[in-house]
Amino acid sequence: MLNEMLEPIASQFRAMGIPEPITHWGHPVMMGIVIFAMGSFVGFSGWRSRLTADADVAQKSRSDHRKMAPWMFLFMAMGYTGGLLSLVMQEHTVMESPHFWTGSLVLVLLALNGLISATGFGGNKAALRTAHAFLGSTALAVMLVHAIVGLKLGLSI
Repeated sequence: MLNEMLEPIASQFRAMGIPEPITHWGHPVMMGIVIFAMGSFVGFSGWRSRLTADADVAQKSRSDHRKMAPWMFLFMAMGYTGGLLSLVMQEHTVMESPHFWTGSLVLVLLALNGLISATGFGGNKAALRTAHAFLGSTALAVMLVHAIVGLKLGLSI
């Protein structure tokens, strides 16, 4: 069903004559940068703000985390869309792919984490700050699994 919904858009992109290596490997390269560069930075700065004893370092890390995390989510959401279109353009059934499901899970985890943050951690509750930290770390771990199953997918099609 998802493939059928996206096919009209994918056929427009197919008609553009985009070289096959870009259609095939463009999404993995760009999202690899987002996952490994931005994801590492967001995770590191978030945990550093929690674990450092230096108040200035904690404040800077918290600020860096707040600035970068929404951009990472935006790029992940755009990359998710691009990945779906890439699979449809290559005539691969989207919902049968573990890569689709891990990508969907990453976006759900990041959205929940953003919601926790957007509420001000429920009035700055320590339990919600801790849940945010571990939920974010879980999202990063799922991103790693996502990259692995994505590489396997890319090599198989």
